Amino acid sequence: MEYHNNSIELEINKKLAELTHAQKDRLAFIDFSLQFFGHVARSDLIQRFRTGLAASTRDFSAYKELAPQNLILRHQTKSYHRTENFHAVFNHDPEVILTSLSRGFGNGISTGLQPSEQCFDAVRLIHPEVTIIASIMRAIHNKQAIKCGYVSVSSGETERALVPHSIVNNGHRWHVRAYDRKSNSFRDFVCTRFTFIESIQGAVHVHEASHYDQQWQQIVEIVLIPHPKIQHPKAIEMDYDMLDGKLTVQLRAAVASYVLRQWQVDCSTQYDNSTSSCQLALANLDALELIENISLVSGTS
Repeated sequence: MEYHNNSIELEINKKLAELTHAQKDRLAFIDFSLQFFGHVARSDLIQRFRTGLAASTRDFSAYKELAPQNLILRHQTKSYHRTENFHAVFNHDPEVILTSLSRGFGNGISTGLQPSEQCFDAVRLIHPEVTIIASIMRAIHNKQAIKCGYVSVSSGETERALVPHSIVNNGHRWHVRAYDRKSNSFRDFVCTRFTFIESIQGAVHVHEASHYDQQWQQIVEIVLIPHPKIQHPKAIEMDYDMLDGKLTVQLRAAVASYVLRQWQVDCSTQYDNSTSSCQLALANLDALELIENISLVSGTS
């Protein structure tokens, strides 16, 4: 965990230094919840850290002393809400945030990564700015629409109204799955291409919710086999822990093409793609009929 360290926040860092590590963790949780979900209650703190009501009250008092402009108590919901003047007290590492969110620990505390001298991750995703991730996550968590600036390869920069419901790592980059009010359809938007995000007040329409995203709700079963042109297929069977020479995977249709591309699966009818790039082949080609964006998949163009 790393704290902001500019001259404006020297006083905050001095106060943080006087706290115990356990209380810093609880204050970081408050900070994280406000930034990424837009609200936090004493009950959240009690449930997360198994503290009492009096202790959680002291923690919120300590946080308000550090950053009184960050939160406001709404008595109707008995929870604290993020203000427009919010400025994070703690630096939350983007990679840890996205990894945590994708693994189901989205309400945890973001801690910095400790690189190993013996184990290296050669493939590094380029991460979007923390403010962008936070804005998208708040919209998802609170079921809100957003107004945003977005730069696409085909259209350049445009202003859009989106209703996001999920953030996805497609193997190459992070994207958000959202209903696009411009095209009236569910689409994927690369997180690093947002120029600004503003929340749109008011309830979203029923048809804009993830339940109506057919490609997201559609589960596709793909059966993978070693590429027929591989001379020693057992090596591939061992790589993917195949059973009887096959690996069966169930995926959402909206992400299936990304997985097939990431794993370089040959989806051509005669499996005639070069084995230098494709070590896997799709055995059940009829599964492609359930996937909309198959242009990303090898052998389908």
